[in-house]
Amino acid sequence: MINRVATSLLTALTLVLATPAGAAEQGTSLPIPSKNETVGLPPPLPKPVNVRFCIFDPMGAQGKITETAKDLAKAARDWNFIVDIKTYTDERIATEDFKAGQCEGVAITTLRAKQFNFTVGSIDAPGNFRNYDEMKTLMQMLSNPVVASLAINGKYQVAAIVPIGAIFVVVNDRNINSIEKAAGKRVVVLDWDPTQSKMISGIGAQPVPSDFTTYAGNFNNGQADIIAAPAMGFRPMELYKGIGKKGGVIRFPLLQATATILIRRDMILPKIPDMDSRLNQVRKFGLQYIDAVFTLLKDAEREIPKKCG
Repeated sequence: MINRVATSLLTALTLVLATPAGAAEQGTSLPIPSKNETVGLPPPLPKPVNVRFCIFDPMGAQGKITETAKDLAKAARDWNFIVDIKTYTDERIATEDFKAGQCEGVAITTLRAKQFNFTVGSIDAPGNFRNYDEMKTLMQMLSNPVVASLAINGKYQVAAIVPIGAIFVVVNDRNINSIEKAAGKRVVVLDWDPTQSKMISGIGAQPVPSDFTTYAGNFNNGQADIIAAPAMGFRPMELYKGIGKKGGVIRFPLLQATATILIRRDMILPKIPDMDSRLNQVRKFGLQYIDAVFTLLKDAEREIPKKCG
């Protein structure tokens, strides 16, 4: 199930790919669509087009994101879309390489992507959406051609927004169950996003700056009392170590997190002049699988041990 849904999320990487009807038999498992699937993918390209994608995968070249991207790229070759995947465990470097034109596309967190497009910057704000139904409404609105121009900022364009799931507050002591009780506590924040440190300082807590390589470790090793994370990351980040016997998960969504897939228009349009129309069709195709994505995210939330929350 994870591979099928991850493939749907990465469909946006194949901006012009017409997935073969027999893709599942060829080894690339497609996700389960909604009952009312009516939109297909664009036709194959008339000639081979080479593109490079920089992908942030905290688990590295053997991670699920990279694995799925490579599977999809393998199938795409038969449809004249030649994708070269480069994996980064350091999101900052992936972003800088994208800026420098080392790749035509990049997959990064929306928090990092907001430097390229302020429109997406507010999507991951605390309290943004109360549930997945509201997130689904946003996804539908963003796929509307009427607002498509908002995705373009000069040479950069948002190709897709990918739901990561609700972010929950995780604590090493169940007594930390309110903003008031967080005062004086140590809270893990991303060191490259100054707004997080300001917000934590504003409630009287102590920010513990971290990057993605140290984010979970600072909590698990006792260097922080509080961390925020999606349910999908609970086991991979081994947060149960930091929770121990006294901690838990506050089961109230702090925000709905997303990832963003960006492309360089100045590099892709010369190769694919009708990219915008193809991309619009890909977005509509992807929306048919959004319920399967949310099912996966909800399943991950249910898998968090009850004793942790």
